[in-house]
Amino acid sequence: MNISQVNGAILAGDFTNTELTSIIDAVKYARAQLGQQIKYTLRVGDNVNWLSSKTGRNTTGVVVKVAIKYVTVKTAQGLWRVPASMLTKVEDESDPMADFNYVGSRHHY
Repeated sequence: MNISQVNGAILAGDFTNTELTSIIDAVKYARAQLGQQIKYTLRVGDNVNWLSSKTGRNTTGVVVKVAIKYVTVKTAQGLWRVPASMLTKVEDESDPMADFNYVGSRHHY
């Protein structure tokens, strides 16, 4: 089942309030699990990208802190607290050892 079929079934469905609440809870749980998976892959100094709901544009920055619910990201516009589930890790195509010199990185070589 793809997303269009899921959306169509919900819109055309004759669901009770309890059933709709169950669907909402399942979506919230799936979003939380996605955020946890992404959070565990992020490290200070990683480049990340997300679609900003404030500006409506893709924003790219560098992870400066990974907390319980939010990841703090430094961009040209300043610091942002972003939910981990909104972030996509950007693979840096330049020197793979470049982050070893990043101040604040866990690699201080």
